[in-house]
Amino acid sequence: MNRTTIIILDSVGVGALPDSKSYGDEGVNTLENIAKECGGINLPNLVELGLGNIDGIENIDKVSNPKGAYGKADEISKGKDTTTGHWEIVGLKIEEPFQTYPDGFPKHIIEKFEEKIGRKVLGNKVASGTEIIKELGEEHVKTGDPIVYTSADSVFQVAAHEDVISLEELYKICSIAREMLRGEDQVARVIARPFLGEVGNFTRTANRKDYSLKPFDKTVLDFAKEKGLDVIAVGKIEDIFDGQGVTEAAHTKSNMDGVDKTIEYLKGDSKGIIFTNLVDFDAKFGHRRNVEGYKEALEEFDKRMPEILESLKEDDLLIITADHGNDPTYKGTDHTREYIPILVYGKNVKSGVNLGIRKSFADIGATIADILDTKMPKNGESFKDIIL
Repeated sequence: MNRTTIIILDSVGVGALPDSKSYGDEGVNTLENIAKECGGINLPNLVELGLGNIDGIENIDKVSNPKGAYGKADEISKGKDTTTGHWEIVGLKIEEPFQTYPDGFPKHIIEKFEEKIGRKVLGNKVASGTEIIKELGEEHVKTGDPIVYTSADSVFQVAAHEDVISLEELYKICSIAREMLRGEDQVARVIARPFLGEVGNFTRTANRKDYSLKPFDKTVLDFAKEKGLDVIAVGKIEDIFDGQGVTEAAHTKSNMDGVDKTIEYLKGDSKGIIFTNLVDFDAKFGHRRNVEGYKEALEEFDKRMPEILESLKEDDLLIITADHGNDPTYKGTDHTREYIPILVYGKNVKSGVNLGIRKSFADIGATIADILDTKMPKNGESFKDIIL
């Protein structure tokens, strides 16, 4: 097999991990609780691959002869954020979780940041990016002070009107924050969030820029690249890895744009890895606790599955999974620590194979390395021999 495509359904967890209680997450189950609250969910194509047959899953239809291999994975890393989940999938184990700031950033960080950029800041709290520019955009335009905010993820976000703080200066400000936020104050990403418009009608622009940490060790992406294979990043994958191990990247505007670009690459002649993140599940529906919207987004993706499967070549492998949970029926707006689903399909993949409960997300990366015959990551156990 010459190519593996990983599609991350961002935040589509399938049940609380054994240690979820220590993270404040009890009874969480993103997929099941959506189906339960909505009186069902229509995912016939994912069900046909074996989604409802995953051990312990309820409220999702089962089939007698799944077309794919199916299972779920535990997480060995500490944390429940985007970077932790993605890095573990490709072979890393995070011993110390990235810092999150549910009450805003502490005084010592803000004061140091203000001193270095020569401006005061507005906000400094957990907020939706669209809502905070509605709330503080007018004051920002008047004062020239950038808006700083965070989320349940490990991020330091800076919003500014492009006519008030130029993109060049905003990017410089974010570079300063990136250098500051390491060590004990380390965050996974600093994000520039520019916007335009008038009071009452501010809109974010496409000039977002992420400043990520580089992975602390080599991953399956690096090993594939070193072997001369393609590593194509679709969506925010390039940002999550700060470009490390990536040979080509395509950023996306929505889940469906991500699916479109993935299909385009599948129809091409690349060899190696296509790595796609579909972020809307998390950003638009999980964090905003929009249960119905989350359900509709899942059903919208399921409708695209036939196109994805038809685009697979004889030597392709497809893995559909997630990076963490974000149960929209749960309290707060934080991610939830959950198992991730694993659905595997390809013309050379045995149908109906139950992978059970894998010990680590890294089993996915180990399997990819095994299939592509690259160096193996330090973590994870391949299930290649079980599925082929």
